[in-house]
Amino acid sequence: MKRILLLLIFGCTSFALLAEEERIVVGAESTDEYFPLLEGKRIGVFSNHTGMVGDEHLVDLLCRSKMNIVTVFAPEHGFRGDADAGERIDDSVDIKTGIPIYSLYKTKTGKPSPEIMSKLDVVVFDIQDVGLRFYTYYISMYKMMDACADNNQLMIILDRPNPNGFYVDGPILDMKYKSGVGYLPIPVVHGMTLGELAKMINGEGWLPQKKKCRLIVIPCKHYTHQMKYQLPIAPSPNLPNMKSIYLYPSVCLFEGTPVSLGRGTAFPFQVYGHPKMKNRSFSFTPKSIPGAKKPPCLNQVCHGVDLRNIPDESIWEEGINLNYLIDAYTNLKIGEKFFTSFFRNLIGVDYVEKMIMEGKSAREIKAVWKKDVEHFIQQRRPYLLYECSNGKED
Repeated sequence: MKRILLLLIFGCTSFALLAEEERIVVGAESTDEYFPLLEGKRIGVFSNHTGMVGDEHLVDLLCRSKMNIVTVFAPEHGFRGDADAGERIDDSVDIKTGIPIYSLYKTKTGKPSPEIMSKLDVVVFDIQDVGLRFYTYYISMYKMMDACADNNQLMIILDRPNPNGFYVDGPILDMKYKSGVGYLPIPVVHGMTLGELAKMINGEGWLPQKKKCRLIVIPCKHYTHQMKYQLPIAPSPNLPNMKSIYLYPSVCLFEGTPVSLGRGTAFPFQVYGHPKMKNRSFSFTPKSIPGAKKPPCLNQVCHGVDLRNIPDESIWEEGINLNYLIDAYTNLKIGEKFFTSFFRNLIGVDYVEKMIMEGKSAREIKAVWKKDVEHFIQQRRPYLLYECSNGKED
């Protein structure tokens, strides 16, 4: 029995037929494709809590299969995925396997040392991403590609679907705002899997000195960019459900303002508010909790807007919704003090805050970055591994 999915995609409308029995198979499950590449090799595994193969973690699977794992590399939020955003993660040892864990998020460069890399023959990368320019896992992947290129080591990416992979939206990063939350000249929502993005990094010469990483991507099976992939595991502490993941491209922009987006509550990235917002019936109070030990507006009653009841279909249709930002800016009436310098790092350009302060509408602002979206859709085309609109993007 087949079900018909009507999927409205930005610049991409199609009917997709998906057989119920053809479930999505992530790259890590295709062991017959990458196990032969690992036999007899000294292996580094770059993963976190999302690197599951069925009900078993990739590290445990490789150990059980007698593979020689020399070290595990951990990104932001740590190997177990329970650390705060930006929290320093120290080196440690995996309690279950006794394998050393090397934290890349604690180093200034984000790259493993040449000493550690010299002990490896191959790096296996397996992390679930959510497809946003300010979600840092792709930056860690980029830096690992750089390290592998320096040492002529193979990097194997076990690809996973992108839950926001069905559209492209937002301005391309102006590289003068390059930072730890924006590292490549890509839109806020790039619509690519990490495997595809890695191919693009190589193909566009984005590594330093245009180096190339020896790269093999183990693709997903039965996945296309039209699909709305439901994550089986929360990718980080403050993205607890699919609603937060769909709202993330819009609501994360509040990180560059005084407004709380719900960190320190049970519904992060699904609300916004501030102690001084007026005429709002909804309120919440951020607390110090695991994954958000020092949230903005800590212990203050914030008045604002609850986004949890917005239908997913409405979020998909709108994409990045600047109306939330404009609403809070207009309500607080603090002018340019509403935007911190971090806001430009997030949005990646300087004109958005200027246009908001000039009273422009969300539609007018998004029209400015329309050409960025169109350009990137064409630029990324050679690197796509999965179909969009029956093989086309427009």
